[in-house]
Amino acid sequence: MDNCIFCKIIKGEIPSFKVYEDELVYAFEDINPITEGHTLIIPKKHSQDLWEIEAESLTAVHLASKKIMDAIKKVLKPTGVVAMQLNGKSVGQAVFHYHLHLMPRYEDTPPLPVARWELTPGNMDKIRETTEKIKAALR
Repeated sequence: MDNCIFCKIIKGEIPSFKVYEDELVYAFEDINPITEGHTLIIPKKHSQDLWEIEAESLTAVHLASKKIMDAIKKVLKPTGVVAMQLNGKSVGQAVFHYHLHLMPRYEDTPPLPVARWELTPGNMDKIRETTEKIKAALR
C-alpha cells in the first residue's frame, strides 16, 4: 500500500529499530513506547486488520511473537507481557496495517486501562442469544 507507514518501514523508506525479520514478518520497536521493549510485529503482506489478514500471515505474526516475547523475557525480565491487537478506528487502531503490540509489564507499573475493568454480571439470556447468533454465523 503506497500510503501505509508500516509498508514504508518494511520497504526501508522509513527508518525503524528492527528487532526481527523473516520472509513473512517484520518486527520493530515502537517509537512511542508504553514501556521499554514495546515491540510491534507486522506481516509483510499488507492487511488492514484481523478481518483481512490471511491465515499464513496471521500464523507467522504469532509464531514470531513467541520468539520475540521469549527474548524480551530473557533480556528485560518483565513479570508479564501484554499482547494487544486492535481492529478498527472505534477501538483505537491508528495505523491500518495489522499489527500486534508486545508490551513488557512489571509488578511496580500501573495496569493498562484496557487490561483492567470492573466485573459486572451480564444478562444471561442476552449472552445466550448472542452466543447462538455467533455460532449460527460460523456454520
